Amino acid sequence: MRQIKVLFVCLGNICRSPMAEYLMRDKVEKANLSHAIYVESAGTSGENDGDGMHCGTADVLDRLKIRSNDFVSRKVRLKDWENFDYLVVMDNSNLRDLERIFGKHPKKLFKITALCPDLGYDHIPDPWYTHRFEETHRLLDCCCEALLDKLKQELKG
Repeated sequence: MRQIKVLFVCLGNICRSPMAEYLMRDKVEKANLSHAIYVESAGTSGENDGDGMHCGTADVLDRLKIRSNDFVSRKVRLKDWENFDYLVVMDNSNLRDLERIFGKHPKKLFKITALCPDLGYDHIPDPWYTHRFEETHRLLDCCCEALLDKLKQELKG
């Protein structure tokens, strides 16, 4: 069985994309699909390369008992396009940044909120600015569940 590889992307790779990465990893593990689905995250800016995640993101994951102390921020690399099946971004700015590099490929490169049209949001608000890490968690939890359903279907067929 081939492994599906997902890269979550936000601006700095310290708030939204690491939260999505670890939420998704937890969902994948609980679904007994760790052998079939690989998840990582990166940022478009690179300004936080080598840093840990924001304490607000870490606090949410700690509360959920999701271990995340091995996280290290990194920038998106050109080889990510070949190495990942999906590049899943958090907002329009992330999407534009990656489309400038990789082109428009909506089946491979898309906003995570596209998976949840009834969410009431067309992007994941950045808690670096909003300070609403619980809101980010609620939205990402919904979207990651939808992504997992999509990947399960793909694995079946």
